[in-house]
This record gives sequence, structure tokens and C-alpha cells, in this order.
Amino acid sequence: MAPHLRKQLVVVGHGMVGHRFVQAAIERGLTETYDITVLGEEPRAAYDRVALTSFFEVGAEALSYLPTGEYDDPRVTLRLNAAVAAMDATAQTVTLADGDTLRYDELVLATGAAPFVPPVPGKDLGNVFVYRTIEDLEAIREASAGARAGAVIGGGLLGLEAANALHQLGVTTHVVEMAPRLMAVQIDEVGGATLKRHVEDLGLTIHTGVMTELIDGDDDGLVSGIKFKDEETIPIDIVIFSAGIRPRDLIAREAGLGIAERGGVLVDEDCRTSDEHVWAIGECAAPGGRMYGLVAPGYAMAEVVVDQLLGGEGQFLGADMSTKLKLLGVDVASFGDAFATTEDALELVFADAVAGIYKKLVVAENASGGYELLGGILVGDASAYGVLRPMVGSGMELPANPEELILPAGRGGVDSALSGGGLPDTAQICSCNNVTKADIVAAVSDESTLNDGGPCGDAGCVTKCTKAGSTCGSCKVVVKKIVEDHFAATGKVVDKSLCEHFPLTRQELFEVVAIHGYNRFDDIIEGHGRGRGCDICKPAVASVLASLLNHHVLDGSNATLQDTNDAYLANLQKNGTYSVVPRIPGGEITPDKLIVIGQVAKEFGLYTKITGGQRIDLFGARMEDLPTIWKKLVDAGMESGHAYGKSLRTVKSCVGSTWCRYGVQDSVGMAIELELRYRGLRSPHKLKGGVSGCARECAEARSKDFGIIATEKGWNLYVCGNGGAIPSHAQLLAGDLDHATLISYLDRFLMYYIRTADRLQRTSYWMDAIGGLDRIREVVVDDVLGLGAELEAAMDTHVDSYFDEWKATIEDPEKLARFVSFVNAPGTPDPNITFTEERGQIQAANNDGPVSLGATIPVGGPR
Repeated sequence: MAPHLRKQLVVVGHGMVGHRFVQAAIERGLTETYDITVLGEEPRAAYDRVALTSFFEVGAEALSYLPTGEYDDPRVTLRLNAAVAAMDATAQTVTLADGDTLRYDELVLATGAAPFVPPVPGKDLGNVFVYRTIEDLEAIREASAGARAGAVIGGGLLGLEAANALHQLGVTTHVVEMAPRLMAVQIDEVGGATLKRHVEDLGLTIHTGVMTELIDGDDDGLVSGIKFKDEETIPIDIVIFSAGIRPRDLIAREAGLGIAERGGVLVDEDCRTSDEHVWAIGECAAPGGRMYGLVAPGYAMAEVVVDQLLGGEGQFLGADMSTKLKLLGVDVASFGDAFATTEDALELVFADAVAGIYKKLVVAENASGGYELLGGILVGDASAYGVLRPMVGSGMELPANPEELILPAGRGGVDSALSGGGLPDTAQICSCNNVTKADIVAAVSDESTLNDGGPCGDAGCVTKCTKAGSTCGSCKVVVKKIVEDHFAATGKVVDKSLCEHFPLTRQELFEVVAIHGYNRFDDIIEGHGRGRGCDICKPAVASVLASLLNHHVLDGSNATLQDTNDAYLANLQKNGTYSVVPRIPGGEITPDKLIVIGQVAKEFGLYTKITGGQRIDLFGARMEDLPTIWKKLVDAGMESGHAYGKSLRTVKSCVGSTWCRYGVQDSVGMAIELELRYRGLRSPHKLKGGVSGCARECAEARSKDFGIIATEKGWNLYVCGNGGAIPSHAQLLAGDLDHATLISYLDRFLMYYIRTADRLQRTSYWMDAIGGLDRIREVVVDDVLGLGAELEAAMDTHVDSYFDEWKATIEDPEKLARFVSFVNAPGTPDPNITFTEERGQIQAANNDGPVSLGATIPVGGPR
């Protein structure tokens, strides 16, 4: 009997939609019967084109959906740099540009779209670009190095993204739009005018209602200017075309497949082309003759084709074209029937020209005499989008006064961003991934098996299991609210107590200590807790006391609260020794200090390692040697780097304008100033900062809790990023800040975090818990709570009372008494500590037993 041959499925295109198809195919078991070959034309695997502009800040790897370049399922093969030249529907083959031919049983076209470049004279000059791929952005970045000004032709979604990219690169930017307003497809005249004012306030020049007549060039064949019809030429060094897209349907067209009148591969409701074995999804497809230029419809088509290949009945019946974006820092959203084209539709409008806010709801009367939401436009404040968009088409009746949904809370409105509980189960919460409210509730119900066989316990798990909020993120607030409402309705309470000894959160504990003026753990637990404390609450209380009082962590009875690292002002290593990390502010160090570090390392036989935080670690120090090592470093002008504490670690920097030809500000000077200002600042989790001297971001500032990136006008401040096991990129809090404002906002941000974050909560998680970046901006920038002066004063107190813990320890005999291996034999070294040697340096020996803490009788008695 002949062996059963597996079917061959070929996917042409590995963009966002092609990748989503493969993901769905793997997850739903299509690879049980098909071997899948994916042909990607680009040199890299699929990446997030929606966030393409962030490439300048985060790099290509952060955008990648498949950093390893291969899928975990061995039945899926990904081939990059594999352009398809032709297909033969009769022979069921595709031919690659290199001549290779592949046979298929089923073919999925996911070739996407190409930028439209209008036939403007000069379009082929040097430094004329399109805005579509990472390679395009790399070329734009290179050309921007010596550019004075640039022009983006196109004022739609992609055009404004391209303008944002030029603006981030420090190039004076013009936006040219033939229509009478920006984003003419998504927003109306008033919304366009509001958006234009926002963008112009950022320093960009907007030209609407104009037509580009000519792109001038110089003798070297490079762009030198741009001329509008009936106007003078504007000096320009870079031109980016972002005037729309066209479906990439050439191979289908040449193979004789049906093509829509305006381009795109014609497909039916099953996403099947005119050939029964060929399917088309994403921007290259034209269901019913219409092309969809957003990612969400493409994802829906991908799911439909997987379902069809599995024998299902899934169909593509149109898509939600709603959009919510932050363009040049401005929130813009458009959803449903935004232009009130429905018969008898009514418009409710709120406009605040001073605040730069425009909101419009389109409603219609229903059979019961109430009103239903048809669509809307939000510019300047799109916080309500997550709740409003699911109302469209849900049949849900609006409040008696529907204008409350868009009025500010202080002017008769309601906080609609927190009112997702009233949505029907059929409401589509996540349009990108077609997730309904019922899907979200099901994920957290007791019967759910999505989370390793059980229900999800929080919104983060729901996002992971259902994909709701995983693409554009605009629905995350509503997802979280639905989860919380479900838990409340079912009687589930999430216990936020610090531990069994304190029925308080860390934030509540911080307030208790601050209000009552406590300075001892015993007084705090007597007044507000129970028992004797534990390894959770003791270090947490110690951190709160250190933040409020800025005293020495080894003072008095509070010394017994510290964990192992803080207790000895050094990091415990696996063989019982400690590491010593002196502070090197901004990564700048003199040769004399380098020599001292080398001498100390040689004298005490320490292993030396340069860290990613631009300082030097000294490993292998015995506990009894720590004070002597510290003294040698302190005498040379160095101090503790606080590598052992939940506090500021480093502020990393590039060389900036001091040395680099691309630098626009003194990043080293700024990094040193900030590190010296915030050194010793105790916080719920460790803090790291970074300062980059230009948009090239060599200091990786956006991977830090606070990151500063230089601009021609000042500094951009990013907050709430981190590396580690679950990295998160910092987000822009405020831009083009002068020195004083930058320091003010940073003081407020850090103190607000210290006061309100949970125990061991990174700034990225704190941001989500506290209400997102907008809430932080309200408190830090807008000062809506009136706490700005108080937070700044608290930071001034910290700065004024700073002292070096190493120096204070070596000058205090009582504290020095802690640093012995054995209390009953002070001069005896710990015999359990052993080393090996590798590459000319000591290494910690791999002990089979437990790590020695270096004391048979802990200093100060049992703890």
C-alpha cells in the first residue's frame, strides 16, 4: 500500500497577515495534514508595521514577530529573500525569482500592498523614499544625518506616521496633503482642523489643499526642493511619499485570476479566488471588489481561510474599519459611521479649541424611542474609544443623555472608560482579533481551561489566551474592567494585602507611615498589623522607611529588616562571597579611578567584569574584607553604586554632543547630573535610567524606567520601560523639554511611583495598574492632583539628605561589627568559600551544597 502523502500549502508573503495565518494554522491543527512553506520577499521575518515608526527607538528585533526566524512547528518552513516571480494555477506551482519551483495543493496569497508614488517629476531623484519597510526607514535615517528639512507627501495615517519619523530624526518637517484636511478618510473638517493645530504646535508645517507639481534636484541628482502648483519652491533635502497604497496583485493578474476593478485579487466570502485552490488575504485581496487597508480585516481573512481548509464554514462578511492611533503624540480615533451617512443620523459634538479636543458621536433613534450609537470621531482625547466602539452595532441603548459619553467628567460627563460592564455579551471588544465580551468572560469563568487547564486570574492572562488587546492595545482598559466586573459579580475578591501580617497594600502602608511619622517596624506592626512580620513585609517596610526618612538601612533595629544584600551593602553570590560595585555616574570615569579599581581587584583577588550599565563589578569579596575594600574606593573619591538595593542603579549614556558627530545635546553631562541627583533613592523595585544624545538612541534609553533622548529643542522624556525577563519599552511622557522642566517632571514621576507602586512592582506594571500613561501624564505634567510641588519638595529633601552608605558604615564601629564571618571567631575566614580559575581570573566554585551566608551565628543574633 502506498504511503499517504501530506498536502503542500504555500503561503506567498510573510507580513503581519501572512504570519497571522501561519499562527492560526499551527494553533488550530492545520499542520497535522499540511506541510506549510512560507515565502517572504523581505530579508527579515514578519514584524509589526503598525508600530514601524518606533523602529528608530526600539530597533528591528523589538518589532519582530519571529525573532528566531523560524516557527516552533517543524512542519512549517520559512524562506526569506524568496520573491515569487510567477504562479501557474493549472500546474499548481509557484516559481521564485531565483528559478526554484514549488508545487502546492493550496496556495495562499498574502502579498500585501505597495506604496503609491504619483507621477511627479523628480520622483526618481536621490533621497526620495517611500515609507513601508524597515529598509525604507534605515535609508531615511541615513539620509537625515545631514538634512535640513524634509517633506512627506500624504497627510493620511501613514503620512503622519512618516512625518513623525522625520520629526524624531530632528529634521524640520513639512506635511503635504492634496485634500483640504489631514486624515480626510477618517475624520471630518473640524476634527482635521483640531489635529492640524496639534501637529503645528509640535513644530511641523502643514500644507493642505495643495498639489505637488515638481521635486527639484541638485547637480548630484539629490533632492533640493519641492514646488507646489502656483507657489514658490520650498528648500527640501528629503521627500517621503506616503500617498496611499495599491494591492500587490501582479502574480495573480498574470496568472489569469479575477482582479477587482480598482485592483486587488477578487475573492468570495470564503476568501477563495477564481481558482478553487488559491486564496487571498490581507491588503492584496478584494472581498466583493473592496480592498481593506487595515490589519484587523486581514487577520479576519486569515482566520477564515484556516477555517475553510479545516472544513469549516467561516466567512468574511466585511470588517470593522475603526482606527485608534497616537499620531505625533495626539490621540485620534474614528469608528463606525463617522460621517453620519446613515439616513436620519444625528450628530452630538463637543469641541474645546483651547484644550485641542474634538469629539463627535453619530446616533440614530431606535424602535423604542431611545438612541443607538452608529459611530464617532475623537481627536485630542480618545480615552472613551475602548468602550464606545463596541457599542456600535451592539444594539445597546445609550443613556438618556448620550452627550454624557463625550463630555468631560467635570462638565456633566461620565467616565465612560470605566463603564464597560453594561455591554452585551455579543459586543466585539477587540476588533483586531475578533474577541467579544463573552469570550473574555469565558476566559475567567470557573469552567475555563484556557490557562494551562484552568481559568485566567487577571486581564494579562486574558490577553495572552484570547489575544484581546495584543495588537493595537486600545481595548486593554475595557478588557481589564470586564474581568474586574466579572470577579465582583461572582463574589471573587482579589486580596491585595501586602502579606498575612499587614491587611494593607504597599501604597496604603506608605501613607500610614508618612501620616503617623513612624520610624520603627515594631511601632508600625503594633499599630496596623499583627504577628512579628515576615520576609515579605520586613524588607517592604524597610524600603518605605528608607524612602521617607533617607536614613542608613543598617541603623538600629531596622538593620534586621533587610534582606541578604541590603544587610551587607553588597550582592551575595553563589559561593557565599559578595560583589562590590562602585558608582560610575553616566559611565564616565577618570584613569586614576580606573587604576584604583584595578589595584583593589589585584590586592583582594577579585574577578572583574564590565556591566551593561557602564560600570565595573568586582566579584569574590569575602564579607570580612568588604569594609577595607570600600575604604580604598572611598578614599579614591568613589562611593556605593547601590547595586544591592531596590533603588537607582545607573543612568547609562552615550557620548552625545561632546564627541559624537550626530549628538545634539550633552548626554553624558545630563546622565551624570541625574545619577547624582537620584543616587540612593529607595523605591519599590530597582530603577534604571538612560540618556541618548540623539534619535539614534545608543544608550538604549527606552529600555529604562526613565529615558531621555536629546532633540534639537531640548529633551524627550520616556517613562516606564525595563529590560529583564519581560521587557517593556518606555513611552513618551513629554517632548522637547528644557532642562528645568525635565528635572521637575522626573522628580514628580519618581516620587509618584515610590508613593503609589506595589511591592516589587516595575514601573511598566505600575503604569498599567495606575491607569496607563495618560494618568501619569495627568499627575506629572498636568498636575491634576495638585501634588507637583509636594513631590518635587520630597525629592529635594532626598537630594539634600543623601549620604554614602559605604562611607557611613566604615566610620561607624557598631555597623562595622556586622562584617565578620564568625561572631565567635572574628578573624577566621569562612572555609566553605572556594574558587576555581578560568581565563586568568577566579570563578565561583560549583558547590553541591547550599549557598553559605557566611555566618554560623548571624551578626546581631538570630533573625
